[in-house]
Amino acid sequence: MLQDNLKNRVAAVVVTYNRLEFLKRCVNSLHKQTVPCDILVVDNASTDETAQWLESQTDIFFHNTGSNLGGAGGFHYGMRWAVEANYDYLWVMDDDCFPKTDALEKLLSADSLLKGVYGWMSSVALWTDGRECRMNRPKVKKSFYEHIELLREGVLQAEQATFVSLFLKSETVREVGLPIAEYFIWGDDIEYTRRIAVRRNYPCYIVGQSQVIHAMKNNNGSNLALDDIERINRYWYAYRNENYTYRQEGIKGICYYLARCGKHGTQILLSAKDHRLKRLGVLFQGMINGVGFAPKVEYVAGTRNDAESTIRE
Repeated sequence: MLQDNLKNRVAAVVVTYNRLEFLKRCVNSLHKQTVPCDILVVDNASTDETAQWLESQTDIFFHNTGSNLGGAGGFHYGMRWAVEANYDYLWVMDDDCFPKTDALEKLLSADSLLKGVYGWMSSVALWTDGRECRMNRPKVKKSFYEHIELLREGVLQAEQATFVSLFLKSETVREVGLPIAEYFIWGDDIEYTRRIAVRRNYPCYIVGQSQVIHAMKNNNGSNLALDDIERINRYWYAYRNENYTYRQEGIKGICYYLARCGKHGTQILLSAKDHRLKRLGVLFQGMINGVGFAPKVEYVAGTRNDAESTIRE
């Protein structure tokens, strides 16, 4: 049982699928942390040499999901696993996320600075050239300047982040539930971080001194208007999932979603290099299918989701 082998209070939860070289670099980065953590790898039924490599490792824990659950399903699986194993903290990331050696130390320092009063904390994601990673640009709260004492420490209040180095307490996961596995890919981290920061109104933060490298192929972010034609079908998940995410925030969220989709449709008409109708079709189909999309949030056994939160005490 994993519970009988716990060495550390922090579980680094890494989701991987057919990217063994990235996974090796990620795990190596985790082993080099100035503060140790246990490493939990969720293998989404990779078909390369990942399973064999994991079997050969003696210093990490891993599970093979048996089928590809997508990033959303993988994080759902891994976070449930870590919480049920009684870790105090979860540090969540993709396999192409390479934390700098003191990334975890800086997160734990921020935990002390905040006296444990937060919903989640996120590292700063950089691209391979050291510039900001556009895919992982967080959304900072407009009122961040009200906490000048935190700003001096490089800690900014935020309302949205990604699963490229997200740090949170097991207690929080028990209270708010798990990421939505049915999202499959795209938007699961946005829904989850907004569920905590916006819908639950828990204070959440970006920790500027905690940094990771996100080794994406390019630093263009996601853009249906400009992406290669063979990749555009996956955007259907984004627009379907966002429909549900922003519906949960009432009329303000719905208006934001519609405006966002309208903006993206305009970008396709004005900027797409080819296949404008096909790109628009993916956008509209995702929007339409999102109307009836109503996944249920699942909770870890022993949850306190119906109890009063202690996060802000």
